[in-house]
Amino acid sequence: MSIKKISKEQPTDFKFDNENLKKAEKIIKNYPEGKQQSAVMPLLYLAQKQNNNWIPLAAMKYIAKFLSMPYIKVYEVATFYSMYNLSPVGKYFFQVCTTTPCMIRGAYDIVSACREKISNKEKQLSKDKTCSWMEVECLGACINAPMMQINDDYYEDLNKEKTEKIINQIQNGEKPIPGSYRGRKNSEPENNRKTLLNIKNA
Repeated sequence: MSIKKISKEQPTDFKFDNENLKKAEKIIKNYPEGKQQSAVMPLLYLAQKQNNNWIPLAAMKYIAKFLSMPYIKVYEVATFYSMYNLSPVGKYFFQVCTTTPCMIRGAYDIVSACREKISNKEKQLSKDKTCSWMEVECLGACINAPMMQINDDYYEDLNKEKTEKIINQIQNGEKPIPGSYRGRKNSEPENNRKTLLNIKNA
């Protein structure tokens, strides 16, 4: 496992905004009395979403105080799990699946588009500091390979040209439509459904 890079530039302060504070309080109520520290992972995720997809040290200290637990324990969780980013990744974080199903269907064409349109290296911010990308392991959408995740959305059935179009839209301030880029509904066969044709939402 590679060592996670922690940003040298750190904000001095962090706290949940009103919306996330309410979410955090609701999350904590899901845990039995005395076990509230178990909420550390969802609270780290909230902090990451609030802070443009990365978690500063100030957020870890805030969550430690929020949950009445040692800061080092929050730090250990944040540095262990790959889903937490400890340095800026930009407002739009591209995760390109390069596991076998995606790889054999053209994942590295998506990687090539990211190198050309965002940055030459993984985890390196684009020139306008709004985007970055990295290769990841399976994202669980193998049947719609190759695919990538941008923040919380999946973009599937891609090739280089379609990926470039998505990147261009984001860089122009537009919101690309998530889902299949071959027109498939959910994970139906490439040649459309052959069964359950008369059932709505099947």
